[in-house]
Amino acid sequence: MANRVMWMAMCAAMAIDTMAAAQPAPQGARPPRRAFDLTTPRPIPARDSVWIEELTWMEVRDAMAAGKTTAIIAAGSTEQNGPYVPTGKHIYVLRATAEAIARGLGNALVAPMIPFEPGAASSTPGTLQLRPETYEALIEDEAEGLKANGFAHVVLIGDSGGNQRGLANVAKKLAAAWAGSQTSIHFIPEYYDSWEAADAAWASLGVPKTVDEGIHDDYSVNAIIATVDPGKIRFEERRGAGKASINGQSLLPLERTVANGKALVDIRARIAVEAIRKALAGR
Repeated sequence: MANRVMWMAMCAAMAIDTMAAAQPAPQGARPPRRAFDLTTPRPIPARDSVWIEELTWMEVRDAMAAGKTTAIIAAGSTEQNGPYVPTGKHIYVLRATAEAIARGLGNALVAPMIPFEPGAASSTPGTLQLRPETYEALIEDEAEGLKANGFAHVVLIGDSGGNQRGLANVAKKLAAAWAGSQTSIHFIPEYYDSWEAADAAWASLGVPKTVDEGIHDDYSVNAIIATVDPGKIRFEERRGAGKASINGQSLLPLERTVANGKALVDIRARIAVEAIRKALAGR
């Protein structure tokens, strides 16, 4: 009798499971994720990119196995930057500088960038900021994710002045929390400070500043972004309107501006690479 009762209970449980499996998933629910083998060989050649969001998980895995165990979190902002440069100015600058830094280090990948800085809500159209605690939690969660992925070092850089305190706070907090673990974290203030070195190079590039238009914009920004996409600085529109200059510094010809932008990227990247290597050596 006991065996019969057990058998009936098992049949009932199987019937319930079958009915549940047959039920459609609730609207909006995500289907269950299939399990996969982390050792599955990559079926195609890897893409040559340092940007984690551009890589497949297999490409990230294999890049890490090949020695790219430093992850860079780069933070920018979304704010007003005058009439010619987009609100995402710092993100476009970082598209050039963060890649140059990762390739200069030779052992780094760049994590998805942070397009915000901390601050109060603004009435200026296009300026979007996060509460300081939200900003720091976002940086912290991304860093924790990179640690869980198995990166040996997490490096924080910020292209905007508003980034610096929050990045420093997160690095200090996680350095204490991660003490004794296999992952270290480092905030690199020298990266932001390298703006000064870039600005100091204007004269040597043949574009001395003659006026200050006071519009939260400068030649370094325009030239660096032009290496990514001249359209982002509205080059053609400005040229057509006779506005292809900033602070008295001409953006014409475009080829010279792009070449100068590459020189400025190299200056900033060299400073950051040296600072990062020094920080990692001291771990």
